[in-house]
Amino acid sequence: MNKIIEWWARNSVAANLLMIGIFLAGTISFFSMEREMEPQVRFPGLEINVVWPGASPQDVEQQIVERIEESVRDLDNIDWVRSFANEGSGTVVILATGSADFSQFMNDVKIRVDSISSLPRDIEPPIVRQFVNRNEFMRIAVSGDIGEKNLRYLAEELRREATRLPGVSIIDLFGVRDEEVSIEISESQLRRYNLTFDEVAQAIRNNSLNRSAGSIRTEAGSFSITARKLADTEKDFAGIILRQTEDGATIRVGDVATVVDGFEDTEILATLNGVPAILLQIQTSETMDIVTASRAVREWIDERKASLPEGTTLTLWTDDNEAFESRMNTIGSAAGSGLVLVLIILMLTLRPKVALWVAVGIATAYAGAFILLPALGVSINMLSTFAFLLVLGIVVDDAIVVGESIHSEAQKTGGGITASVFGTQMVAKPVIFAVLTTIIAFLPWIFIDDGGTSEFTRHITWVVVTALIFSLVESLLILPAHLANMKPREKLGAFGRFQKSIADSITNFAQRHYRRLGSWAVKNRYLTFAIFIVVFVIGMGMFSIGYVKKDFMPEIESDQITVDVTLEEGTSYNRALEILAQLQTAEKKLVDEVDARTDGEGKLIENWYTRSRRDSVIAIVKLAPPEVRDMSAKDASIRLRELIGDIPDAKAVSVQYKNGNSSPGFELSVRHPDLDTLRSAVQELEEQLRTYENLYDVRNNLESGSQEMRINLKPGAEKLGLTMSEVTRQVRQAYYGEEVQRIPRQGQSVKVFVRYPKETRRNLESLNEMRIRTLDGREVPLKAVADLEFAPGIKGIRRWNFNRAARVSADMKDNTRSEITKDLEENFYPSWKKKYPGVTTDPIGQSEGEARFVQDVLSLYVTAFFLMYTLLAIAFRSYWQPIAIMVAMPYAFVGAIYGHFVTDMTMAIFSYFGIAAAAGVVVNDNLVLVDYCNKLRERGMDPMTAIVEAGVARFRPILLTSVTTFVGLVPMMMERSIQAAFLQPIVVALASGVLIAFFVTLFMVPSLFAIGLDIGKLFAGLKRKIVEMFTGRKSPSAAE
Repeated sequence: MNKIIEWWARNSVAANLLMIGIFLAGTISFFSMEREMEPQVRFPGLEINVVWPGASPQDVEQQIVERIEESVRDLDNIDWVRSFANEGSGTVVILATGSADFSQFMNDVKIRVDSISSLPRDIEPPIVRQFVNRNEFMRIAVSGDIGEKNLRYLAEELRREATRLPGVSIIDLFGVRDEEVSIEISESQLRRYNLTFDEVAQAIRNNSLNRSAGSIRTEAGSFSITARKLADTEKDFAGIILRQTEDGATIRVGDVATVVDGFEDTEILATLNGVPAILLQIQTSETMDIVTASRAVREWIDERKASLPEGTTLTLWTDDNEAFESRMNTIGSAAGSGLVLVLIILMLTLRPKVALWVAVGIATAYAGAFILLPALGVSINMLSTFAFLLVLGIVVDDAIVVGESIHSEAQKTGGGITASVFGTQMVAKPVIFAVLTTIIAFLPWIFIDDGGTSEFTRHITWVVVTALIFSLVESLLILPAHLANMKPREKLGAFGRFQKSIADSITNFAQRHYRRLGSWAVKNRYLTFAIFIVVFVIGMGMFSIGYVKKDFMPEIESDQITVDVTLEEGTSYNRALEILAQLQTAEKKLVDEVDARTDGEGKLIENWYTRSRRDSVIAIVKLAPPEVRDMSAKDASIRLRELIGDIPDAKAVSVQYKNGNSSPGFELSVRHPDLDTLRSAVQELEEQLRTYENLYDVRNNLESGSQEMRINLKPGAEKLGLTMSEVTRQVRQAYYGEEVQRIPRQGQSVKVFVRYPKETRRNLESLNEMRIRTLDGREVPLKAVADLEFAPGIKGIRRWNFNRAARVSADMKDNTRSEITKDLEENFYPSWKKKYPGVTTDPIGQSEGEARFVQDVLSLYVTAFFLMYTLLAIAFRSYWQPIAIMVAMPYAFVGAIYGHFVTDMTMAIFSYFGIAAAAGVVVNDNLVLVDYCNKLRERGMDPMTAIVEAGVARFRPILLTSVTTFVGLVPMMMERSIQAAFLQPIVVALASGVLIAFFVTLFMVPSLFAIGLDIGKLFAGLKRKIVEMFTGRKSPSAAE
């Protein structure tokens, strides 16, 4: 390694070309990288969808879901299986482990599903596809009172136009009903014309079609033969011939039926500020450039507004690019300010030339990182950009250690290439091993196997790793060439004298004060060690007892509030509209309160979107920008929930104000094979959760019980040639409908049904009038061949890992998840599980993620620490010195605890990145200290003296690495914007961890090093005594 360093230091042309090449390649790579708000989560999961029209949830569960589950149960690499059995469809979602070959896993699942031979015959083919979790980054609202169909067509037209814009490919419509053609025939008309649903359906299939019949080649040319009679309008369908009568008359569809060209048979009302509206949700794609896409969409909206139909408007609802650019500006401004402060400190404590080339080295390391990041799947997003600020302190450390060593050697020997080479070689070993150990400290975050979280942590980790690699290249190969001509300054100006006085003051402090304090710490090493142990115990106690707030995921406020009211099965549509009016009244009261408080000057809400259906009512409140309103999203959501008041007949009420697909604060999965037992157990668990003051809006996802009408054949029905299958088929034709065909329209597939009129399908008495057609053409009343009875039913069934399950959730005011869980385990679960034998619970959502995260991190870091220890033990040829070097790493964690406590911030998952970065800085400092101590011992210095003198000699680089890291983060810590709040816990963890570890390095490590010498002497003495015991001879040292 020494020869490589010397070659590059003496070949400045090669060093400069290498630097320029890194800059050019990094710049090109930077402008080709994807840009997105946050990393797109790619879960290694797949979903299997099966449609079985008209089937009950119980039938779907027994005949589809359970059979699919059994077919894949014994596959390797399954993490979990979640299933849903609903009316007319079933879904099985399978998550693979992170170590699985997903392509092979998906292929294995497809083979298993395709091999199932016992699935019902009248299902649609199972669809197996990868589960894709996309993020919505823009939302546009098109509104106008122009009729539902016209508004839908306009939204479809706008969607097609927008998907042709740069960076836009996936747009979903929200607040719409699917189109549907319903050919409605009453029972009286069927009897009057002696028709059956089968006859009508077959006639439509036979006459409504487009079909090629080949071609004819003649001397004049080639002509294709086609039939183009696919019906598309009400008139087309009404004109289809059903039958010719004996007298030559023609019976058409329009003669016996009413053709309704409308929408699926569900009520819906979607409005924007009271006007009918449809939302266009623009989703992220595999290759994403949020800046380009946002600019293109905004320009398109401005142009398209002029050509919209009269009475319609196009409104940009949300644009994540605004937050993206704001956060990038915040991070960039903080990083720039921090870098300036670092340069100022370096210029005051070292030579301006050293400070300048250190700054160039930082830029070189960053440019090098940009070369590798695209190949590693890292985009420019909020997390990766912040990672560059996070790694700033570590990258600066490498350059400072090398630059300071060259600077010191130049002062001693007069400078030149020899001083640059020798100064670099002096610290090459600790710098290399500091980088390697820091990389090892971050690598576990790449291998976390929990799906979503690893996608976020991976981006930060790769930025740190790649920047450190190029930092090492720059520090050892490029920087020595740039400082090769540095010589002692002979004449100093005013600034030079000022700078020298500051640099000398640091040296004087180290020689006068630190030497004395360090000597005291080494002399009283056991007391010193005990003091630091007390500091450690107090910090860990604060963490475990709860003095420091903890949460798994940081709370990121959104610029909108979503109110979601889930209604019980059977709720009337009019009741849903009443609840919608209740939400609108609460919104108006909230606005009035803000107006009264601000004398009409404040603004809280920009837009208000609502969508009501029989099963749910949703309201989405678009808030004004944070700098305009006087309430946070959290406070506004809490107040809005209070104003909404109680909705006694609602199944669940949820008010969310956080960014992304935020899950409730507290979630549990409850499993039991018997649905009635499961329902009772869940109800009792909910009652218990409502006793906790910190929980509110307790809810579950069990579908409410409903009444269903069951058909039972009467004795003797089989004599008429009727079977249960045939009777239920005809009833299904009449009430659900017989799907005749699907016609293409506006890029969609529109279903065509034949069935009873809508009024008949909503009237129970119509069952008494229904006729069943036998094989010989006779008509018999349904009630004559079947008994109809009401029985309890259910709308949907949820399953978790092959068992029926329910999710119980609640929102939390403050994070007391662990306390509530502990209380449940000690005071509730024992008697509850005894009352309901076989019931089991598992944490899900944030609780599940946190538990798995902790388990993965602990297991991975055991391996990482062992690798670090092994690496250092081999490098230093010692078992004890690696412990002395690594012992400061836990103090990075303790420092972060104190930092979060002082600043009253919540420790979240990203705080641990700050701790890992602080550990990297600390290891760097300890390596420099221990390595220099070893060099002094090799020169013959007494070990106790050597450790103190090593601290004196390396005081300046240790101080500078800690101070520059801390000062570089001050601008971000002082930032008060919402954009910075998400990232500040990382900054606090790093800054406070480095601060306390600075004292650990200078006082605890020397004392521990000295304790290690004591232990070594102790073992040496024991060894001599054992030798004397067995040989009977005293060693020379013992005799003395």
